[in-house]
Amino acid sequence: MNSPTAGPEIADSDAPVSNFVRDIIIDDLKTNKFGGRVHTRFPPEPNGYLHIGHAKSINLNFGLAAEFGGQCNLRFDDTNPSKEETEYVDSIIEDARWLGGDWGDRMFYASDYFDQLYEWAVQLIKAGKAFVCDLSGDEVRKQRGTLTEPGQESPYRNRTVEESLDLFARMKAGEFPDGFRTLRAKIDMASANLNMRDPIMYRILHAEHHRTGNKWCIYPMYDFAHGQSDSIERITHSICTLEFEDHRPLYNWYIEQLGIYHPYQYEFDRLNLTYTILSKRKLLMLVQKGLVNGWDDPRMPTVSGLRRRGYTPEAIRNFCRRVGVSKTNGATELSLLEYFLREDLNKRAARVMAVLRPLRVVIDNYPEGQVEEMEAVNNPEDASAGTRLVPFSRVLYIEQDDFREDPPKQYFRLSRGREVRLRYGYFITATGVVKDPATSEIVEVHCTYDPATRGGNAPDGRRVKSTIHWVSAAHAIDAEVRLYDNLFTTENPDDVPEGQDFTANLNPKSLDVVTGAKLEPSLRGASPSSRYQFERLGYFSVDPDSTTEKPVFNRTVALRDTWAKIEKKSK
Repeated sequence: MNSPTAGPEIADSDAPVSNFVRDIIIDDLKTNKFGGRVHTRFPPEPNGYLHIGHAKSINLNFGLAAEFGGQCNLRFDDTNPSKEETEYVDSIIEDARWLGGDWGDRMFYASDYFDQLYEWAVQLIKAGKAFVCDLSGDEVRKQRGTLTEPGQESPYRNRTVEESLDLFARMKAGEFPDGFRTLRAKIDMASANLNMRDPIMYRILHAEHHRTGNKWCIYPMYDFAHGQSDSIERITHSICTLEFEDHRPLYNWYIEQLGIYHPYQYEFDRLNLTYTILSKRKLLMLVQKGLVNGWDDPRMPTVSGLRRRGYTPEAIRNFCRRVGVSKTNGATELSLLEYFLREDLNKRAARVMAVLRPLRVVIDNYPEGQVEEMEAVNNPEDASAGTRLVPFSRVLYIEQDDFREDPPKQYFRLSRGREVRLRYGYFITATGVVKDPATSEIVEVHCTYDPATRGGNAPDGRRVKSTIHWVSAAHAIDAEVRLYDNLFTTENPDDVPEGQDFTANLNPKSLDVVTGAKLEPSLRGASPSSRYQFERLGYFSVDPDSTTEKPVFNRTVALRDTWAKIEKKSK
């Protein structure tokens, strides 16, 4: 697995990163292969939302075009109307643009080319390179053969050109039901490459298309539409993932038989992440079964889900650059993506104080009714971020985990008789507790403070072993905080016992909704998508559901919590 050991260096997002595709482009420019042009494309199928794997392709295609002064198109592979929706088109445009994709006025659809593709299909029929086949889909699959056995030729393979032309025209006219006939290329049923064994070019599908409506009832297969669309757009480097490597001979065959402009296809490794599913079919299943709250659920690996969770496009781009481009599929650890996210948020996220599970603290010797304003640093990584004033009063909230009546070994936070530092505040010492008589649960801690330690420093030089965060009770904002964890419990969610599917590995604790959180008042009215570091707790962002009356925050990623490890060992 690819994972950082000592923390990978974050490269400048504008600096070139070498890979084999980039090397090919450099060589092609040296030989003037495409007249000095570099023209790529990003061709998603609008049958779902983009995910982190698509982000790698976006980063590669748009990045290479930008580096070499070329162009990159956004083209929708909309050849299957039964699975495609305008909602998906809109989401893809938004996500690709958010990730930095710039296609100018070059947004296209395979459906733009349906008339031309049909004419090219007719051309292949006339050349004796395609025929109309009456076999059902199951029959075609059965006659395809295996890796060690050749396929069987269709009994309709030797139909006359005139008959195939007639039937194909009648297919287009809507005379036949779905699946009744197909148009197949006539290549070689004994080819070692199964994709070359008379593949289907067109199938009958009476379905309304999101752009062409009911104009068509026959639709080209991806393998037929892909290369020809690249040709129409004068693409130079058609970059695909490795599963299309065996399709490249077919890509070339169609173009060569038609005698049209010839782009070249290159394949790279697709992204696989631990604890993550990147199959659109399976992600759709999660949405349709209500196992997540839509495509933009922050637990989803979709770009919209990552954005809602608080990811930045810069972190995703830096991650994509780090994993690189190769010819070998592998798995990348999710922790690497989170590493780059933390590195980016550490530089840009304002620090604030929030208490997720509040415990009331009363400072008995602090004057009643007094309120001070403590100066707090907004971001120690960015001096230009300045400071803010945080109210301090006699009654505070701290985290329940920051107090122990009977502390375990190596626990240095607040306990009876122990002195700790309040962040930007004072040194306090716990003197007693108040318990719920019914449950014996601690509901209040009483303390004293040292007035000489304002700002968190003791003039006599004494030190404490712990600094804890807090919120003034009188000034706190009530909020809902959603704590997200991995959606799956295992590194490989598809690794399940026979008879089960990947949903058996769903994490039942992937979402913990905390409704009683207390936030410092500077967060009042925080706008959606704003990002913060809740000190000692992690990075959080404002959810689109948030309102002034009911703020809602999502945990984007946790901090490395050594305390959790210590407490786990002590139990």
